[in-house]
Formats: sequence, structure tokens, C-alpha cells
Amino acid sequence: MADADGPRDLEAAAGGFSAIGSTLHSAARMGARRGLQALSRVNQPGGFDCPGCAWPEAREHGAIEFCENGAKAVAHEGTRRRLGRDLLARTSVRELLAHDDHWLEAQGRLVEPIVRRAGATHFEPIGWDEAFARVAAELRDLDSPDQAVFYTSGRASNEAAFLWQLFARQLGTNNLPDCSNLCHESSGEGLGEAIGVGKGTVSLEDIERAGAIFVIGQNPGSNHPRMLTTLAAAKRRGARIVAINPLRERGLVRFAHPQDPLALLGRATAIADLYLQVRVGGDIALLKGIMKEVLAAEARDPGRVLDWRFLREHTQGFEALRADLEAQRFEELESRSGIPRRAMREAAEIYCAADGSVACWAMGITQHEHGVANVQEILNLLLLRGNIGRPGAGPCPVRGHSNVQGDRTVGITERPGPAFLARLGAEFDFEPPSAPGLDTVGAIGALRDGGVRVFLALGGNFAVATPDTQATAAALGRCRLAVQIATTLNRTPLLAGRDALVLPCLARSERDLQMGGEQFVTVEDSMSVVHASRGRLTPASVALRSEPAIVAGLAAAALRERSRVPWLALVEDYDRIRERIERVIPGFEDFARRARAPSGFVLPSGARVRRFETPSGRAHFHVHPLPEDSLAPGRFLLTTIRSHDQFNTTVYGFDDRLRGLRGDRRVVLLHPDDLAAAGLRAGQGVDLTSHFRAETRTLRGFSTVPYDLPRRCAAAYFPEANGLVPVASVAERSRTPTYKSIEISVTPAANLE
Repeated sequence: MADADGPRDLEAAAGGFSAIGSTLHSAARMGARRGLQALSRVNQPGGFDCPGCAWPEAREHGAIEFCENGAKAVAHEGTRRRLGRDLLARTSVRELLAHDDHWLEAQGRLVEPIVRRAGATHFEPIGWDEAFARVAAELRDLDSPDQAVFYTSGRASNEAAFLWQLFARQLGTNNLPDCSNLCHESSGEGLGEAIGVGKGTVSLEDIERAGAIFVIGQNPGSNHPRMLTTLAAAKRRGARIVAINPLRERGLVRFAHPQDPLALLGRATAIADLYLQVRVGGDIALLKGIMKEVLAAEARDPGRVLDWRFLREHTQGFEALRADLEAQRFEELESRSGIPRRAMREAAEIYCAADGSVACWAMGITQHEHGVANVQEILNLLLLRGNIGRPGAGPCPVRGHSNVQGDRTVGITERPGPAFLARLGAEFDFEPPSAPGLDTVGAIGALRDGGVRVFLALGGNFAVATPDTQATAAALGRCRLAVQIATTLNRTPLLAGRDALVLPCLARSERDLQMGGEQFVTVEDSMSVVHASRGRLTPASVALRSEPAIVAGLAAAALRERSRVPWLALVEDYDRIRERIERVIPGFEDFARRARAPSGFVLPSGARVRRFETPSGRAHFHVHPLPEDSLAPGRFLLTTIRSHDQFNTTVYGFDDRLRGLRGDRRVVLLHPDDLAAAGLRAGQGVDLTSHFRAETRTLRGFSTVPYDLPRRCAAAYFPEANGLVPVASVAERSRTPTYKSIEISVTPAANLE
């Protein structure tokens, strides 16, 4: 737990000896030899892609190409522990549910398929053929294909994801929700409307060349530590860095590279030149203030600040944006954002002085009711000076899961475009469904209402990652069959209503042998680079199958004569899958050969060359009103955060070294003055209640921590705080849950005795 006066030493550098110690501890959990073998192959040519975040690999590969978080992810899947028959035989599902997910996953790797049959109290082993037959029987018994949902985690490879969406569409449904619905859907919507492509446009080289880098709503130290290496290198070359985030995060203040001997001796790199602790939900007001100062700089020096040629030739809507900015009052922008005008002006000066600017962001921008507007305001700022489609400039949404962007590229979406469906149908000789399917929030509602009878998940932990934890659990309890493809046991299959199957798959670090020999898969990182991933470790069990093989086995059993796809033949040699992807997805020409290049290949993007594939053929400015500031007296706007000891829903431990918190994750972070005003003390037990429309949700058993964040803002860990987020509280247009802006009240813990 934190000290009574709050976390200390937050100005100490991220990285350094503490990161090395944590990495070595993680590797030791695999065994010295196995751990060294695994980590030596992470992100290396001929090795496997880190199962953690989607930050790209450097062009020049060194001896060590992983971060502390990556080492934890590899150790988690490379653990020597096994979840065997004895544990399942003596532990009922009810007893398993009494444990948290940290305990469940810590029991070790799954070694064979398991099933909980209707009416049974325990899981038991089941053979692969029988498991496939049970799924096939349930799918064939549906009244409509839309009674099935195919959820996808962002760790699935391109090859597995392509087969997964083909399976769903040959069955007859577009119910393909995925984790992107929960995180970066707002980025896809906002970018697509503004520049014609739902991805970022920058490369790692652009960040290396940028004169200014804005890091907005993102904590690289906990979520993408390798990004800190890139930022530190950019800073040493002279780039100016602006950090915009409610919490003052150690990794954005100072960073000591664990591989730099001088850094270990105390020479840390200062990262942020300017740190703006914006109020939760105040990003639009702040960005408008910065842009208003950019326009003021143009007025003082006409023709030398804005990129007028770019504005005339490549954009639309500038005059409307200028009129909106001129109508804004700085007093209102300061109040809404919590940032004084002088700091807005300083950010604008850094931006205007740079030859090129890159803006990076993550879920602190997207998981709001106005998440799409947040993204488009960032685009507005970049467009003012032509910071797109040229070296050292552009938008960079930083993805979390290692292949969440690639999964979307190869067809994991509930809203497929007609051109994609036409190519898919022509390649596989069938008529794909065209009606939009269910996204993640829609799937929860359909499960709740009985409209979905079979829930299939390719990875992930749907029950824990989604909002309104209790409601989602109840919704899963209504389905007839839940199927989870996973490496370890988690909560989702434990909540299935009647039958549940868990199908164990190979980890990314493990050798994949098929009929055609040793195989590799591919992934796409945050910068649209597609590269190979080839596991080298001995699999945890001889009974494990690869994700592509499991998907193909399920599809072959369920579709039978309805499908002309040679499912089992495709997985004998993954180049056969890549040949099909090449013929369906533009940009994958000569896929099999280019995937074998040491650094992979970059998917094309018109926006990179200022060819904007919007209806007008131009990049679009968008005008958005300031979000309503309707926070009731005595309440706080809560944002969920992740610790340095977790990756998304997988919690490795209960410490958060970078924030000075230890031993407890059920905490709420508040400004010290807010604690005093509420009559609360540090470390006091409290209940958190969220308020949405006329609904309330209460979570008990939290304790208070004084922390450096804006007044009337609060922070608590994901997924522990997910129960406060209503399913219906979503971003406009993208329908992303509002994990980063939840109105709550904090009260002393109720005495329930």
C-alpha cells in the first residue's frame, strides 16, 4: 500500500536497475535456460513477436529487443506451471469463481481441452474431436446464424483472425466483436472520417525525425515501455516533447534506459519539456486553446505559421474551424481543461517552432463519450501546419494488443465494407452476409436478452475486459454454450450458462509444427508493419493445437458440406492461408515472400502520400462543441488506469512501482485537497458509486490514495473498476465504453455487519 501521505519518489526515473531486476525475476519463473532461450528470441528476426503491446521493432536489431512488460508477458505464457486434471477434479466451478483472475491464470498453462457439461459442477477433460462435434452441433441447431457471436482478442495472428472471420461469415453472420471495440474504435472512426484511413500514418523513422512530439492520454511507462526508448532518443536529438495526461506519470518525466550503462549510473533522460495535467475529459478544451494560440501566432506573422498551400490543396473545412476557435473564450477553455492560457501558448510555441510534429495517443483519448471528437481535434491541430503525409509528422494512435490492428485489417469487424465482402465471396465461392453484426456492447445486450445462444472467443477475457462486470457476467450466464480458445483459464468460460468448452492453444513463443513442417504467423504493429512471428520453445503439452488449427477444425466440423473451403488443408501450410489473404486484402501482394523479410513490409496508406480517400478527396477539419461540464457537486470524474504489473486484463502482481503503490489494486487516487474537502483521510476504506442517467452502481472495498492529479478527478485500476461503467455509456459513433470518464461519488465504507 502507499504511504499515508501518498506515493513518494515519483520524480525518480522509469527504467533503470528496478526494470532489470523485475525482468530477471520474470525470466526466473520460466527456469533459467528456458527463460534465456525465450527472451533471446523476442522481436528478433526468425523469433517471435512480443505477446504484449504493438509498439514496432527498431530497424537495427540489438541483442535485447524487449521491455520489462514484454518479459512479464513472455514469462506468463512460458510458465512451468500446468493446470492439470487433479485441480479441476477437486475444485468446482463455484469454487473457481471465488478466486480472482490473477489466481486463475497463475494455476498455469492448459494442457488439454476441458468441458463443463450441462448440470455438471466441475470441468473435465474432453477429446478434440468430441469438442469440435459439440460446438458443431450447437451451431447447426441455431435458428439463425446471428445467434452466434465470434469475439476476437488482439493477440490473434493475421492467419488465425482471417480464418475466424471466414468461419463466421460462411456460417452466415457478421457478429465479430473484438477488443478494438473496447479501445481504439474511436481512433478508427475519427481518422477514417478525417483522412480516409482508420490507422495512423507515421513510421518509427517519422518519430525519430519529428521536431515536436505530443503524447496525449497515454502512459508509455506502464503500457508501451519500449516507446520510452524512442522518445528518449528523439529528445537527445533535439525534439521537444509535450505530455498531456491527468496523472503525472514517471515514464513521461524521466527515463533511464536499462541497456545504457550511463543511465544505470544515474544519467536519466528528461522526457517531457512541457507536462500538461489536463482535467479528465478536458482534452477538447485544451486542444482548442492550443489551436487558438496557433491562429494568434499566424496573425502576428501572416503566412509563416499555417501551411496555406496544404490547406488550400488538401483540406476542407478550415474556415469553419477558424470561426469556431475565434468564438471560444480562453476563460472557458481554461476552466474546462484545468490548464492556464500561458501553458496553452507554450504548447503552441513548441508546435509552431517544429519542422514536423507527431501526435501519439491511446485510450485516454478514445474511451470517452466524445472519444471520436477527441481524435478529430488532434487531427485538426496536425492539419493546421500540414503535419501529415510528410517526413517527421503525422497521427500515431498507439495500439495496446500486439495484433489488434492486424485483426481489423484482415476482416475482424462487425461492419465489413462491400468491396471486402465481394472479394471474400469471390475467393471462397459464397455469398457473405452484408447486414451489420454485433459489436462488443451489442453482444452484451444480445446475450442479456437471449438473442445469442453460442459465444465463441478467440482469446481474450470478455467477462473481465467489458464494462458493467456484473451485468456482463449475468449475460454470459444466459448462453447455451461458451467456447474459449486460450492458453490459461480465465473467468469468461466459468460464467457460461449451460455448457462451456476451453480449447488450449499454443502460445506465440512455442514451436508450431503442422503437416507441412514448422510454421510461422504474422502480425501488424501500430505503424502498419507486417512481420513474421515464429515460436521456438517446446510446447507446454503435446495436446496443444495452434489457433489456426483450432479455428479450421471448428469450421470444418460445423460447416461440413455447406463450405467449399479446404479448412484442414489450409492449416497444413500457413502459406496457403497467406495466399488467400493476398487475393482478398489489398496491400498483401506477394505476402508469403515479403513476410519472410527480416523487418517485414509496410501496408500502403494513401494518407501517407497526401492521397485522402474521403468522399471529397481531401482531409477534413471537424468542428466539435465543448463537452458539457455537468459534474454534480461533490462528485468526481473517474478514469481507469493500468499498472506497471499488468497487461490489459492480465494482472501479474499487485504492485505499481512507477506510481509508488504496493500490495493493493482496490484503490482510488484523489487530489489531497479533494480528500480533505470530502472529510476523507489517506488509506481510508471507501465505496465508489457511479452515476449515469438515473442508474447507480456501487463497488465496495476500496481505499483512498492522495495523488498528483487535477481537482475533482479520480483514478482507479482497470479491470477492478469496470463494474462502475454502464454498458450504455459509450462514445458517440464508435460505441467505445467510457472507461476514462465515469462520474462517481466517494463515500466512507458502509458497515455491512
